[in-house]
Amino acid sequence: MTTGHVESSQSNVEVIAATSDQESVVANLFELYAHDFSEFHGVEVGEDGRFGYPQLALYWRDAGRLPFLVRVNGKLAGFVLVRRGSDLSGDPAIWDMAEFFILRGHRRRGVGSEVAHQVWKRVSGRWEIRVMESNRPGCEFWKRAIAGFTGESVRSRSFEKSGTAWCAFSFES
Repeated sequence: MTTGHVESSQSNVEVIAATSDQESVVANLFELYAHDFSEFHGVEVGEDGRFGYPQLALYWRDAGRLPFLVRVNGKLAGFVLVRRGSDLSGDPAIWDMAEFFILRGHRRRGVGSEVAHQVWKRVSGRWEIRVMESNRPGCEFWKRAIAGFTGESVRSRSFEKSGTAWCAFSFES
């Protein structure tokens, strides 16, 4: 196991379309993501010891869904799941950052922002980013990442869905 951390400016950050053969890789990374996420949201592990993600297979069957793997210096570092359709307005043309995960060893080094920027350059259009308000670090991350991409100051708007408070960002890429 490598223990050294490399700053993003010295790293080769790649966002690669995940193939159906890599679904199990994304599923494995999703378990780490769900574990981290359980700090902010009441997700529970199943009787099989896994969190699971029932919609994962849709990312290889539905044209409105895009799965990506993240590599840093050639090594697996996370995943991104993008889908069409707004959870806020119901607008089917908006891109939604459904799930976004960077392994802890690569966080706070510019990797996440670089990954987000690569995705937004690759998938142009109107975007919405939703973050649970209880995930304050996530809200701050997205605010910085979007401002860095658009070159403009960013504001979130609050909304509630199913008893959960969210902050949402909207912009165009």
